[in-house]
Amino acid sequence: MCGIVGIINRNGDPVSSVVLNKMTDAMTHRGPDGEGFYTDRFMGLGHRRLSIIDLSSAGHQPMTTLDRRYVISYNGELYNFQELRIELESLGHRFHSRTDTEVVLYAYAQWKEKALDRFNGMFAFAVWDTQKEELFLARDRYGIKPLYYSECGNVFLFGSEIKAILQHPAYDVGLDKEGLLEYFTFQNFFTDRTLFQDVRILPAGTHMSVSQSCVKGPYQYWDFNFFEPDTTKDEQAYEEELDRLLRQAVSRQIVSDVEIGSYLSGGIDSGTLTALAAIQLPYLKTFTCGFDLHSASGIELSFDEREKAEFMSYTFKTEHYEMVLKAGDMERVMPQLAWHIEEPRVGQSYPSFYAAQLASKFVKVVLSGGGGDELFGGYPWRYYRAIVNNDFEHYIDQYYGYWQRIIPNTVIRETFKPIWPDVEHVWTRDVFRDVFSHHASQLTRPEDYINHSLYFEAKTFLHGLLVVEDKLSMAHGLETRVPFLDNDLVDFSMRLPVQFKLAKLKETVRINENDPGLKQAKYYRRTNDGKVLLRKAMSRHIPSEIVESEKQGFSAPDASWFKGESIKYVRELLLNPHAKLYTYLDAKVIEDLVTEHLEGRQNRRLLIWSLLSMEHWCRTFLR
Repeated sequence: MCGIVGIINRNGDPVSSVVLNKMTDAMTHRGPDGEGFYTDRFMGLGHRRLSIIDLSSAGHQPMTTLDRRYVISYNGELYNFQELRIELESLGHRFHSRTDTEVVLYAYAQWKEKALDRFNGMFAFAVWDTQKEELFLARDRYGIKPLYYSECGNVFLFGSEIKAILQHPAYDVGLDKEGLLEYFTFQNFFTDRTLFQDVRILPAGTHMSVSQSCVKGPYQYWDFNFFEPDTTKDEQAYEEELDRLLRQAVSRQIVSDVEIGSYLSGGIDSGTLTALAAIQLPYLKTFTCGFDLHSASGIELSFDEREKAEFMSYTFKTEHYEMVLKAGDMERVMPQLAWHIEEPRVGQSYPSFYAAQLASKFVKVVLSGGGGDELFGGYPWRYYRAIVNNDFEHYIDQYYGYWQRIIPNTVIRETFKPIWPDVEHVWTRDVFRDVFSHHASQLTRPEDYINHSLYFEAKTFLHGLLVVEDKLSMAHGLETRVPFLDNDLVDFSMRLPVQFKLAKLKETVRINENDPGLKQAKYYRRTNDGKVLLRKAMSRHIPSEIVESEKQGFSAPDASWFKGESIKYVRELLLNPHAKLYTYLDAKVIEDLVTEHLEGRQNRRLLIWSLLSMEHWCRTFLR
């Protein structure tokens, strides 16, 4: 697991080694174990190494093929590299290390972009072809590892993190105003935009090529495809297959030359991974973050899952560590968080920052339950929002209405008054609809709409979570692995009939996800029907108290904290007319919305978090 950077001067100017060093040094935290550089006149690659497999100098990057035609800078883990190595050796390739990096390099030399179809893992990499003088960039199927790029005149830049791009003198830091509108509509980015002007993220499951003459791509080589099969197998057969695939996925992803631990909340996803990993790894270390709930109320009183985690640690005999977060922990970490996360995305992310910090004190690799919800139907209250529709456009209208998570369309014009002439042409419903541009739109049954919603969640919400997880773990030199995103397991989940994900498909219920009151509590009890097959398959490994428990996200009791212990902090940052974010947002509109929360009239926790994040982003990057 590493950090990669690169430069192509398309006008032919030689690459500055000083600038390349600065770009690479900006990501030292991603690879504290070493650095490397490669230049070929107008092209340069930089690399920071976090040693996980083959800790010797044989794993040094950038790495070249024996004939010196191909050079790679690679970030990731390829879990089927040993099988691919055997195949490549049979084709005449010879290896000088035990790394997966060398396997990726020779796989590309052998099969070019078709090699991507064979990879089972997480990665973002660049390969320079010295003969064709062309750079190839690629990102894994699901977007576990990020990769950003920017075209600055004749200079093409890329990096695992945006801060590397910021070090190049050709890049002029600025805010992407359309990206800002997108974020404050969805609390996420549904396109390839970022908050940084002229910086794009290479979409998940795509690749692109860059030479002096042109930039080609991105081209999509893989996409999610949730569908209802024509025939349904016996439930027991599905259950046995899921159990086999989960055990296989965990076995694949615990291969390492350093110690591996696991996050352990109170839920079924992390519990599944811990249970299966503990079978093979004695004295597995596990990590939990809890929350001080003295000032919490309503549904937030259930946000601390330490008791469940401790019970599972006892059950699986793990070496368990935990920490408790308080309101002040958010305030003190925000400047550091803004620097590392670079662009706020889904959810309140600072608890994950502390969880990674805790785990990094004991291990270099940690397992995470990311993807379990998106693959097996963990958000039923979302899917039920739009399962009875007249047609595809009606479905879009209903689901889009639900996903206006931050600022509704009715007040967008007033909120963005300072920059409205620059963004008024953007229709956020079109941004939402375009997520489905490569997904079938022939919808006739509730199951079809559920599969569309699963596709949407995987493409947007899951991707946002993965980007955040990568930044926050790598901030501490920690590698996060997500066994639920094993290729075979994902393929199984996409063709699994909806009836084995949701138990109450016929019910149509709606909820305001931000409402912390009794209505939401009742709703969750009525719709605790997600992950049907996963719960049954894991009942043989996990205590029934966990398998049958309700879904609980990893969230702090911020709704209470923002109007209680952190109210002074919120007022100082957001009710300050001189705050930097009011260059782009209307201060009076924001003051009214924030005050509604502080006075207990509306729950605006997501908006307040996004505003706090935006203010710190402005202070950190717009100087």
